[in-house]
Amino acid sequence: MDRTGKPPRTVGIDRFGFDSTVNVKELRALYLRPRHLPSRSQALTEQNPSLSDFHSTYDSSTNNISYTTVSRFPPVKLLTPHRKKRILVTGGAGFVGSHLVDRLMLLGHDVIVIDNFFTGSKTTVSHWIGHPNFELLRHDVTEPLNIECDQIYHLACPASPPHYQFDAIKTLKTSFMGTLNMLGLAKRTKARFLITSTSEIYGDPQVHPQPEDYWGNVNPIGIRACYDEGKRVAETLTYSYQRQENVEVRVARIFNTFGPRMNPQDGRVVSNFVMQALKGENMTVYGDGKQTRSFQYIHDLIDGLIALMNSNESRPVNLGNTDEFTVGEFAEMVREVVKEVKERDGEAMAPVEIVHKPIPSDDPQRRRPDNSRAKEVLDWCPRWTVRMGVEEMTRYYKILLEAGEIE
Repeated sequence: MDRTGKPPRTVGIDRFGFDSTVNVKELRALYLRPRHLPSRSQALTEQNPSLSDFHSTYDSSTNNISYTTVSRFPPVKLLTPHRKKRILVTGGAGFVGSHLVDRLMLLGHDVIVIDNFFTGSKTTVSHWIGHPNFELLRHDVTEPLNIECDQIYHLACPASPPHYQFDAIKTLKTSFMGTLNMLGLAKRTKARFLITSTSEIYGDPQVHPQPEDYWGNVNPIGIRACYDEGKRVAETLTYSYQRQENVEVRVARIFNTFGPRMNPQDGRVVSNFVMQALKGENMTVYGDGKQTRSFQYIHDLIDGLIALMNSNESRPVNLGNTDEFTVGEFAEMVREVVKEVKERDGEAMAPVEIVHKPIPSDDPQRRRPDNSRAKEVLDWCPRWTVRMGVEEMTRYYKILLEAGEIE
């Protein structure tokens, strides 16, 4: 049940002249399934129409995957030319980007995805490859791109600590040069530009919850600075292009988001907890577990991004869930949800303990958004409860574990 006590049947918002509503069942069919079928005969049978868009089959006896060219796509809306937009999504093969791509494709728009696949994966958007409305380019945003578009969602940048700290200089180049190149493209094509910034720009905040006019408390030389300061300078570039070059800009400050397609090895708290509980491993909490976080489900974020892009709001807007948990409380909830999912599937859950390890450097103690602006100007607030999201994410990882796609 969602926050209204009803099962969600649709996601999206019909607002600002842009209808982003789609059926939840159609959306789930794109990710709550294994990517490979267990046999060739099952892949080719017409008795499984809901599975007929698979592009690969797995033979467990030989450990081989066979790829097919069956091109059956999910149904998309038919739009008239004046309503159909050419939308560029940078980082569109990543966690957030792929869900945005799914939504825009189902809505009937032309979608161009560019990604260098450093953290993204073709598998997240492979179900659209070959569709006449879809184009996928391997491209690094630190290099210029010459393309035509009406809207630009600029998501490209590693977002988890292990990934953005792996090559800190590259992370900074992506934030600065990548944003500079995409703003230049927006200027030339007169496209509206939305950048996904982050709650990390608030650092370890001394104001709680964090409103958009709070300037933050960031360590500019710490191990997280490549991401925190990279996003801060990206915002500076964005508003410089607005003031100097009259580019239409939107800035979304995203708070902790989770959902299917998160990399299970990306070091984030939700994926860590769910994977450890599913595998019967002890769940790792860093520090005493009293630091707080707020978590929003991916579908709520996509609703907010599309609403912001098509609104008239050019100020930064926080997009996050105001429900606050201590990390220790959240670990206990995840353990409980995983146990419930396993029991409904007739499986016993191995005993799982919560263990504590030293807290990483510059880890913020409190993080929760002030969503007043989003409610006021977008009429947006999260619909999905954290528990609903954790259950769906548990199902997603469980499917992949059983199919041998992750370990």
